[in-house]
Amino acid sequence: MKTYIYTATDVQGNTVKNQKMNAEDVNDFLEKIHEKGLFCSSYREAKSDDGKSMYKFSTKDMSYDCRQMSAMLTSGLTLVKALEIMQREQTKEGPKKIYRELYESVQKGTSFSDAVKAQDGAFPNFFISMIEAGETSGNLDVVMQKLEKQFDNDAKLNGKIKSSLTYPIILGILCVAIVIGMFTFIMPTFKDLLSEEDMKGLTGALFAFSDFIKAYWYILVAVVLLVVFAIRYALKVPDIRYKFDQLITKMKPVGPLVVKIYTARFGSTLASLYSSGIPMVECLAKSSNILNNSYVSKKFETVIDEVKQGESLSVAIQRTGIFESMFTSIIYVGEEAGALDTILTKSAAFYQEEADEAVTRLVGLIEPVMIIFMGVCVGLVIAGILPAIYNSMGNIA
Repeated sequence: MKTYIYTATDVQGNTVKNQKMNAEDVNDFLEKIHEKGLFCSSYREAKSDDGKSMYKFSTKDMSYDCRQMSAMLTSGLTLVKALEIMQREQTKEGPKKIYRELYESVQKGTSFSDAVKAQDGAFPNFFISMIEAGETSGNLDVVMQKLEKQFDNDAKLNGKIKSSLTYPIILGILCVAIVIGMFTFIMPTFKDLLSEEDMKGLTGALFAFSDFIKAYWYILVAVVLLVVFAIRYALKVPDIRYKFDQLITKMKPVGPLVVKIYTARFGSTLASLYSSGIPMVECLAKSSNILNNSYVSKKFETVIDEVKQGESLSVAIQRTGIFESMFTSIIYVGEEAGALDTILTKSAAFYQEEADEAVTRLVGLIEPVMIIFMGVCVGLVIAGILPAIYNSMGNIA
């Protein structure tokens, strides 16, 4: 989500200056301006120094806060009282300030959704859409319960991914440390035992690399940092990002596992939005964008257009070739039975388990790759040094 600062004129000829609006991109921003009936004369994307830094709630924060809000609203407390309690119970200054502003705005008569929007991206777009639907239907307490479940599932999945990656990360650091140790400490001890004749082929190359690491280690560090920053910059280029995201979903055996995770997040988000009464077109846009995959988002632009033209949702999604046929079949059954929200909600739990299994299998693919890498490095050192040492000892004898 980006923030745009704009100057515009309304239909009465009144000019508003230095107003802020959150949007996914420029096209989304211009569309929102048009919907407001404004003529935009100038705009720019806000930078980090254009205003105060804003606290952004994590998925774990949202899960906990929605649980608290749901409990209070279900118990009969008013929204104003619930917000007052929320701001009083916050221990960090960032969220405490946000809830204080929400409380003051709602107390003055501002709608909860508008008050949340005014917080400059502190809350996820999904949360805002659900709040709007809850206010429209008068079921804000029910919506809060759905938000609690959704953010709780997302938090559990994110936590599982982080915890599952802990061992591979430690193993990767260990692999790099062992390789560096072999080339900087172990190999130099054998150099004096070898003659110039032995320093050929693989042996010479290994010792040359060892000498290079010891003498010019800072160059290697600089190259690694340069590569990391180059990759990060390249992924900000839309065309490169699109190709990269497409590769993630198509590359085997990683692609099918990633798609299972996407299916779980997309299905549960779509179920929550649609069951709250939000129009299907808006549900599709927000559910696809939540995956943070430009390839999927681009595909769903076509899905949205086809649904607008009267195409069934299951057929439109199947044409994308992203999700597995079982998921599209579930959507088809839901459409035919007239209970799409119910069947999506029931299938979300199934795909959540599938996502957990996919995370475990993905991590299982990383571990052997690292072990093989370490084994190849050790094997190269042994293949390069031992024959040379035996040859040198034979010459002495």
